[in-house]
Amino acid sequence: MKITPFLWFDTQAQEAATFYTGIFKNSRITAISGYPDAGQEIHGKSAGSVMTVTFELDGQSFTALNGGPNFKLNQAVSFMIECATQDELDYYWDKLSEGGDPESRQCGWLKDKFGLSWQVTPKILMDMIADSDTVKSQRAFEAMLYMRKLDIGAIERAFDG
Repeated sequence: MKITPFLWFDTQAQEAATFYTGIFKNSRITAISGYPDAGQEIHGKSAGSVMTVTFELDGQSFTALNGGPNFKLNQAVSFMIECATQDELDYYWDKLSEGGDPESRQCGWLKDKFGLSWQVTPKILMDMIADSDTVKSQRAFEAMLYMRKLDIGAIERAFDG
């Protein structure tokens, strides 16, 4: 893997990595590194405190940094989870939205308790929206727009007319 998402947290990198690896199957924390003595006048962190946590979610590598309060996660970047069934979609939605921002939830998007944005999406949604029958694709798209958590059956019914 040549591209690894690098996530900036204030002080919750290890807590976030533990939270995410507890949700996704085939996931694990692979490394934790601490801040060194060197550079304390710049980074302001105690030597030995957690600097980075490297973890995998279903084979995708991530790095979380305890970088301080300078930067915040926002909806400009999100991670999409393609779900085959409503049960799978419900599982990820429920787990990731726990403790998150209820106001951020719309069109299958949510912000978790750490401020990271996720799209919990049915695999078939993109096919329906890209369908050559624009009437059907517009019905599916419009149905999705009015939902918080996506409902595969309702989107399929809208698509089918």
